[in-house]
Amino acid sequence: MKTTPKATGGFDHLIYVLRANPVTLLAFGMFALIMLSAILGPALVPYDPLQTNAAKALHPPSWDHWFGTDNVGRDVFSRVIVATRLDLWISVAAVALSFVVGSVLGCIAGYWGGWPDIVLNRILDTIMAFPLFVLAMGIVAALGNTIENIIYATAIINVPFYARLVRAEVNIRRSAGFAQAAKLSGNSDVRVLAMHIFPNALPPMMVQVSLNLGWAILNAAGLSFIGLGVRPPTPEWGIMVAEGANFIVSGEWWMAVFPGLWLMMAVFTFNLLGDGLRDIVDPRKRT
Repeated sequence: MKTTPKATGGFDHLIYVLRANPVTLLAFGMFALIMLSAILGPALVPYDPLQTNAAKALHPPSWDHWFGTDNVGRDVFSRVIVATRLDLWISVAAVALSFVVGSVLGCIAGYWGGWPDIVLNRILDTIMAFPLFVLAMGIVAALGNTIENIIYATAIINVPFYARLVRAEVNIRRSAGFAQAAKLSGNSDVRVLAMHIFPNALPPMMVQVSLNLGWAILNAAGLSFIGLGVRPPTPEWGIMVAEGANFIVSGEWWMAVFPGLWLMMAVFTFNLLGDGLRDIVDPRKRT
């Protein structure tokens, strides 16, 4: 009878998950490429992403400029690669902030219930009553279009996803046998919640994290596209697509296509990461 190999450690478990699911391996490979672009890209790009050269404006892709040049002669490839760090930072920071806040609120509401649960649900209902991108637009417009405010706005509109997911998972497991056994062993409610219940809620949250990372990048790019995001001439995918859209009709397609493709690849990668992250953090997969 064939048996399933068991992981003996964290690294072994990671290798097992990657080998068991080729799609997860592909996703992690694409994620590694994005991370390398974010970390090493600014030091490796062939041109200064902010340097203009009117003599080379609107040149099509070539060996000298792989993605062509924009309307003021800046190298599009260099700008696309350098923009990876900023877009990834906005996405990760916003999702991490919403993950922490949503997890804390969801744990409190799901475990203790009562008036905290009622108040939290009404607040979340209020947030989700608005179209989320429109709400982000309003927050950034009111606070100012800085990178910090874009992160805060993106985090606020993501909090309901985590709070409701954690609340549901904790509410289901607070009366489970393992939770009751941990409590009878002398553990405090906070310890039972943090060490026994919450880890079992992480697998579905990891799927939500990966989806929200891609959505946060799209949100930041969308805000920049309409003029409420990162300010030019800072390299950012949404800005570049917005600038390139004005030249598509006249035939300079590369200005919008290459930043758009890079944006699409990043979102696609994060969408694929969900199942792999779920398997990595799922305690049941380690047994």
